[in-house]
Amino acid sequence: MKRLHLIGLTAVAMCAAFAAHAEGNKANGRTLVYTCQGCHGIPGYSNAYPSYHVPHIAGQNEQYLVNALKAYKSGERTHLTMGAQAQSMSDQEIADIAAYLSSIAK
Repeated sequence: MKRLHLIGLTAVAMCAAFAAHAEGNKANGRTLVYTCQGCHGIPGYSNAYPSYHVPHIAGQNEQYLVNALKAYKSGERTHLTMGAQAQSMSDQEIADIAAYLSSIAK
């Protein structure tokens, strides 16, 4: 009986973990992307030093955006500006931004 109880608790815990995945709010994401537009919204924009192309992120895959922002936030991906931006975002804000940007046509 204890074993069955333990299996049940484990199943509930796993369901709760999956439910904890933040679902993005596009309307809130739209208000949060104002800082993103400064670099990612300018056609042909590239950084002065070191020189690199700044990608357009409108229409990008939602999960890719979430993964990228979380990687910048954790330091797994390195870029001074993106790291600083991602550090200031909560997981919900990241989900909101990704939901909005992925909803825009390329």
